[in-house]
Amino acid sequence: MIRKLAILATLAFTPLLAFAQAAPPAASSASPVSDAVRGGLARYAKNMPAAAEAMPVDKFSFKPTADQITFGHLTLHIADSNFLFCSKISGVAAPDAPKLAETDSKEKLVANVKASFAFCDSVLGKIDDSHLTDSIAVFPNRSFTRAGTMFILMASWADHYSAQSMYLRLNGVLPPTAQPAAH
Repeated sequence: MIRKLAILATLAFTPLLAFAQAAPPAASSASPVSDAVRGGLARYAKNMPAAAEAMPVDKFSFKPTADQITFGHLTLHIADSNFLFCSKISGVAAPDAPKLAETDSKEKLVANVKASFAFCDSVLGKIDDSHLTDSIAVFPNRSFTRAGTMFILMASWADHYSAQSMYLRLNGVLPPTAQPAAH
């Protein structure tokens, strides 16, 4: 019985051992938290504007239920969140963004999202992990560590892209990450 278990365990773990041996060693980083945020930024800066572009113009006023926000409001909120969090994390003032409303044109709302990710890219490219424990005021009367604010930003991207994907699917549109791979 023990011999059979040993054989089964060997068979089960052989592929894992082969993978572990074939995988290149992970490069160490002096700023793994900042690097992870930049990795998330690269993905979401591509997918979130693409999701906004994929929504038909006449569906920017769509909201799944009476209690939820419109897709236009979500798009505006994504840009506002990016400007706020990336400014706070980097210590660089956000640019003066145009005052937009959720009823503004799709082109203006999408351009604003793209501008917010361009700002994040420009300022987050310069951060490192040397000040992760610094306290920064993010909201009135509410401070977080820089690391905590980075985690909030990453969670914000995940939450907002998830919402965009749901809104798209409810309107018969596949989100960017669900599109078939181009050959």
